[in-house]
Amino acid sequence: MTDTLPPCPECASEFTYQVDALLICPECGHEWSPGAEAESEAVVRDAVGNVLADGDTVTVIKDLKVKGSSSVVKVGTKVRGIRLVEGDHDIDCKIPGIGPMGLKSQFVKKVSD
Repeated sequence: MTDTLPPCPECASEFTYQVDALLICPECGHEWSPGAEAESEAVVRDAVGNVLADGDTVTVIKDLKVKGSSSVVKVGTKVRGIRLVEGDHDIDCKIPGIGPMGLKSQFVKKVSD
């Protein structure tokens, strides 16, 4: 039955399996509904599954090294006014003390204001 299930939309793993109405990827942990594949591509979610939108405030959940620099974005850094973009790094933002950069949504958590 595994060969009839679609690959994971997050990591393209072919080892997806179905539990009730959800498809689950054992490699990255992504869960999605089989009918919502096209819809899930347009929605950007944070590390815990909250839907992100332009202008949201997020906090970083992991120390992130800044490529090409000795700087580090520390856990708990609050980033205001994010902008969602297409690509691997799906959040454009300005980090206090560092400047403009791209983040992956899997390393942030939405702040409820």
